[in-house]
Amino acid sequence: MSSFRLWSDEIEAMRPEARAVIDAGGGAIRLDEVAEPNLSRAGQIEAARRSMAVVTFPVPEAEERAIGGVACRVIRPEGAPRAIYLHFHGGGMISGSAAVMDIPNQMVATAHNVAVVSVEYRKAPEFPWPAGPDDGVAVARELLGAVGAELGSDRLLIGGESAGGYMAAAVALRIRNELHAIERVDGLNLTYGVHDWGGTPSQRGVRATDGFDVLSPEFVNLAADSYLPGRSSEERRVPEISPAYADLHGLPPCFVSVGTCDHLLDDSLLFAARAAAAGVNVDLFVLPEMPHAFQMFDCGITRAWGDALAAWIEARLA
Repeated sequence: MSSFRLWSDEIEAMRPEARAVIDAGGGAIRLDEVAEPNLSRAGQIEAARRSMAVVTFPVPEAEERAIGGVACRVIRPEGAPRAIYLHFHGGGMISGSAAVMDIPNQMVATAHNVAVVSVEYRKAPEFPWPAGPDDGVAVARELLGAVGAELGSDRLLIGGESAGGYMAAAVALRIRNELHAIERVDGLNLTYGVHDWGGTPSQRGVRATDGFDVLSPEFVNLAADSYLPGRSSEERRVPEISPAYADLHGLPPCFVSVGTCDHLLDDSLLFAARAAAAGVNVDLFVLPEMPHAFQMFDCGITRAWGDALAAWIEARLA
């Protein structure tokens, strides 16, 4: 009888190196330090926005344009695209920008010959739910129509990180339910997304591994209270808000990835398990020792994740 395992022996052997890399530096983003009790909520949000701005490096190749009335950044490949990668950035629905992932998005466009469209969706607290997902659906509608034809493909991949992982799942569900076009979406890349806005155990601080993380329960609460003001935990778990509680039947293949130190670990495990039980093709990549925003840490585990994601994207495009 085999035991249930979340990673291979090969990944297990890389854990000491990963711990050493993390111990050597906490990275540039420290959202765990943003929610200071002596700051007002507005001050905390401004601190989060400054923190994300520090790691934003726009590339000149990115074209700024409005799609469906929403500002986007478009990065085109050199040749005709094989698909359009609809991307959503992270930042807890309160911070970040489409440019924050310009460099990785440019690498995706070049490596896989896809056109990347990253959405500058509206953020809380100025624009709480459902403003952000509404923007994502507006862009998706155009990419499935005239704008997609202009860019050169009628196929979509959808993905994002953190709040962007949430946005990718939420928008995909609305493409299925409202646009009735989920068959045009070839895959969802869901990187440490927020899938339960009511608060999983790991969000509340009960984690599998008590190591360094970019996030904290205080920041998660700040983000949720800003994005979903006046709603109880149960009200935040309605399927329209929290993808983990939605009917997941009929979604395209999903690549779900998360680190064991991440305060959003349980969100990814719950979504992946429920999607797989609903018959969705799910690849789950759990990174032991790794925090939120694990791409900041170059080690064997994150390189293995990058290789696996690249292979998954190629399989979807094939």
